[in-house]
Amino acid sequence: MSRRTPALIAAAVLLPLALTACSSSEGPDAKGRPEAAAKSDGFPYTVTNCGVTTTYKAPPKRVVTMNQHVTEIMLELGLAKSLVGTAYLDDKVLPKYAKDYASVPVIAKKYPSYEQVLATNPDFVYGGYASAFAAGDGRGREALKKSGIETRLNTESCAEADTPMETLYEEIREVGRTFGVTDRAEAWIEQAKADNAATAEKLKDLKALPVFVYDSGDKTAFTAGGKGIGNELIKRAGGTNVFADLDKSFGDASWENVVARKPEAIVIYDYGSTTVEQKKKRLLTDPALADVPAVKNKRFAVMPLSDVVLGVRVPAAVEKLAAQLHPAATTP
Repeated sequence: MSRRTPALIAAAVLLPLALTACSSSEGPDAKGRPEAAAKSDGFPYTVTNCGVTTTYKAPPKRVVTMNQHVTEIMLELGLAKSLVGTAYLDDKVLPKYAKDYASVPVIAKKYPSYEQVLATNPDFVYGGYASAFAAGDGRGREALKKSGIETRLNTESCAEADTPMETLYEEIREVGRTFGVTDRAEAWIEQAKADNAATAEKLKDLKALPVFVYDSGDKTAFTAGGKGIGNELIKRAGGTNVFADLDKSFGDASWENVVARKPEAIVIYDYGSTTVEQKKKRLLTDPALADVPAVKNKRFAVMPLSDVVLGVRVPAAVEKLAAQLHPAATTP
């Protein structure tokens, strides 16, 4: 889990969105248009993302994405033609994105090297986790900036907000502004709000179910804490995260605490080389967990990793998890 641990556990203050439009009244923009025309299209646009402030005079044209959830954000916003490279899938992209995704060169199975990134001649790199911009691997945001490449980090890696769904909306809004597709971004946000409201209506009279997330781990349980969209998913799906007091998005919990908190359902995150069945077996065959209600009743829910991170899958993922935790309430 080293790929995600430094990203999702790291905390930094998400600085507020700042918009400025200050430059001379003469001279062309990056597309060769008069600057007045650029301003009318929403540029220059200045945004502060995870501590890095960038001013865009025009939308980026050559983009590399690293990590699946940010790739899917770009595809959802109709920006496939801007992508010159992508890397690091956790599972298959959604069927609705398959054709567009197939048109984008995969430059690395996991994270690309600095040289592989540069070979695509990008003007923008969008990373899903802080590990995408690991300075020790040569891909730090500062190093890319020195090469003339702007960057964005998905804000789940730095936000401390208690309203992760609002953080998601802001992520989509800022990406939409950066690429000049504000209308598409706002349309997605409005639909997401409607979908979330529909799920909430189905669950409004139900008692929340105590839930433990099992991501991975043997000596300890790597689980979802109280920060981030994973915890928000559980709440909106009619559950209560038994480790909501863990003050981070992900962290380790002792098995003794799992037993003591008596979860009635276990959500297994599906990704990587360890299968869901192997994870279930680990839980079901541990004598120490035999009296945990969720284990005793074999009450498991399964969520792909791509569903439980800050991306466009989230509204549907809330409904998907609710259907597993409360099938009677969500069945038409």
